[in-house]
Amino acid sequence: MESTAKQKESNLTIGVNDDIPYGQALLLGLQHVLAMDVYVPPFIIATAIAMSSNDASGLIQSTFLGAGIASLIQVLFFLKLPVCQGPSFVPVGAIIGIFLGSKGMDTVIGSSLVGAAAVVLLGFTGIYKHIVRHFIPSIVSGTIIMIVGLTLLPSAFTSNIYVSSESLSINQNIFLAIITAAILVLFSMLGVYFPNLGKVFRISSVIIALAGGTLVASFMGGFDTSTVAQAPFFSLPKVAFINYGVHFDLSAILTMLVIYLVLLAETTGTWYAVSAVIEEPLTDTQINKGVIGEGIGCLIAALVGTTPVTGYSTNAGIISITGVASRKVFIMASGWFIALSFLGKLSSLINAIPTAVIGGVFAVVCVIIMLSGFRVIKNEEFSERELYIIGVPLICAIGLLFMPTNVKESAPQFIQYLLDSPIAISAIVAIVMNKLIPATKTVA
Repeated sequence: MESTAKQKESNLTIGVNDDIPYGQALLLGLQHVLAMDVYVPPFIIATAIAMSSNDASGLIQSTFLGAGIASLIQVLFFLKLPVCQGPSFVPVGAIIGIFLGSKGMDTVIGSSLVGAAAVVLLGFTGIYKHIVRHFIPSIVSGTIIMIVGLTLLPSAFTSNIYVSSESLSINQNIFLAIITAAILVLFSMLGVYFPNLGKVFRISSVIIALAGGTLVASFMGGFDTSTVAQAPFFSLPKVAFINYGVHFDLSAILTMLVIYLVLLAETTGTWYAVSAVIEEPLTDTQINKGVIGEGIGCLIAALVGTTPVTGYSTNAGIISITGVASRKVFIMASGWFIALSFLGKLSSLINAIPTAVIGGVFAVVCVIIMLSGFRVIKNEEFSERELYIIGVPLICAIGLLFMPTNVKESAPQFIQYLLDSPIAISAIVAIVMNKLIPATKTVA
């Protein structure tokens, strides 16, 4: 038993409450920021609704600011787990639909504020812990995390790797992604097999992979810093009540309330995944406090002009790779987010990292997220019931990823909002199947 305990302890090189030097925490926080790819949801939204470059930059900056403040709130005061907040992929389709329905960003912000207030209320009343206990057990939350990893994985390839640019062909980008992923795995494994010599490599493996991939890209002529030179040193994000108004629309509010409930199921799965990685059980008190923190974070995100935030499963993947779970690292990551929201050149430098380099890291992290979900459910007894509860939502996720556009467009508007979010639909399917399929009774 003692040896087993020691083996478990060795999974983390730096524990949740371990203190580390500020310089090291700053560097390790940056690799979480780089690997989280938080600019992707606002970039998708800005592209889909044809935002001007100025408005798109403002949305991305607001997203960094909302993520940073929300992360500080969770890490310092509420959930107190090593998790950063970032823009959720769950509401992306609904937000695009609301905006394009001639309702604009004002309505998106208004409906987000109402949904966030409802989340805070769920936490303060203590209702959510009962919802988790009855509707989101570990098999459901673990399945949702697996779905998150599964649905994000294709974007690593289609949006980051299988693309061409003026400087790099698709074949070159594939090569670049393979090199970056190989560097990540190599340095992570050095830390596993050579604990004393390789510890620094393991805990810095993500940032080493990004730096190595970018260096290779520069030799290939694929690292362009011209945008960094043109970017201003200091610029302001766009926020509510100053750059945007606030408008309340009933159909948009109802849509966002559904989205927020699914988002809570997603973030609960993330908490369980992180809990499994750091090998500390998640308590009802933590869940309630986390929900309050989630709601307040989403309120602030809406006020600073961005979309709902959620705990990122990516963090669980990076903790698994690096073995670093110190909350100090996540406080520093929050600081990086806030700095990026105001420092135009720094934000531009990160955005200048070639997409294939980001894709190589992101693909590995997505797989780790999927396996983190499996880690949550691994202690379940896998009868045929459990196989269907896990398998059918995964089928739904894959089916929705490849659903033809004309099929989506033939559905009612409210349904279209949800069909654009495979995570949302699949999460609902997992919750419903868990309640509808009766558990088999054990014979005494």
